[in-house]
Amino acid sequence: MKVIHFHFGKDGGAERFFVHLANALAERGVEQTSIIRPGRAWRREIEGATKIKESHFRNLSLDRLLLPLKVKHMARREKPDVLMAWAPRASELMPDYKEALKISRLGDYPTRLSYFKNTDCIVCNTPGIAERVLSLGWKRQVKVISNFTDAERVEPVDRAMLDTPADVPVVISMGRFVERKGFHTLIEAMAKLPGAYLWLLGDGEERDSLQKLAADLGISNRVRFAGWQKDARPFLAAADVFVMASSHEPLGNVILEAWAQGTPVVSSCSEGPEWFMRDGENGLMVDIGDADGFAHAVERIVNAPELAKQLAERGYQTLVSQFSKEAITDAYLKLFASRR
Repeated sequence: MKVIHFHFGKDGGAERFFVHLANALAERGVEQTSIIRPGRAWRREIEGATKIKESHFRNLSLDRLLLPLKVKHMARREKPDVLMAWAPRASELMPDYKEALKISRLGDYPTRLSYFKNTDCIVCNTPGIAERVLSLGWKRQVKVISNFTDAERVEPVDRAMLDTPADVPVVISMGRFVERKGFHTLIEAMAKLPGAYLWLLGDGEERDSLQKLAADLGISNRVRFAGWQKDARPFLAAADVFVMASSHEPLGNVILEAWAQGTPVVSSCSEGPEWFMRDGENGLMVDIGDADGFAHAVERIVNAPELAKQLAERGYQTLVSQFSKEAITDAYLKLFASRR
């Protein structure tokens, strides 16, 4: 089995899943080539699993103009069984190469179908995205195959690494610092939780405004901006509660990563979590933008160790039953083989 991936994401949950899947496919003997942006921090995590070619894929760049021709030539030369584009823009590269199964993998809701003119099958990581694709008039194959994450438990990081006392409640969140991720709501919630500390892993355009908000609310001394971490698992393992406050979240890989480390989760009622989370069973759910609600949910978990344990255990059960590495990899391999 031979697969060529086109992936032009930067840093975030989608990229972590790409790393996981590329390595899982390599373990199953799949030969892979991946075209990615230069300078990706996660490049070295896939170097043993796939050949790597780099392209800027920027508008008005020579790379962008030549890449479709290069991809078409590569397909004719290497004769892959599968061409797999990650996200709509990468799907524009898909050559009209009839000898391979051409897959576009989506982790968010598309706005139009014109990206997918040469795509045979759209793989969606939630049923909601699949429904959107069909509602736009897609007549070809659609599959729902979700994500998995590394379920191995790791040792927690020493809290002193982030200048945090050992005996205080620690709330953690992570992702790109953009408005839709709701970090401003989470910081507002933390102002209502005296004594609790917040760890934010990630970076992005909203960083300065988030730091200013923490300062304006008088909680800068309890908020740690830890940047992107190559391995977030030890930080998740060291925290008491994971919070995802997004206003729009098609799936929520970060929730799966928290469950993998036995950390109870509080999430907004955004699209993805509403599919696989059950309030009071495997997590607590809060209305989008409700800082008071997030503060109350965190307080419930911190003050009730038995509830925290129950939510974490049931979250882990959801992870292994619905988002296991074996099941997701099997689903992709079955799809890949369907063209043969």
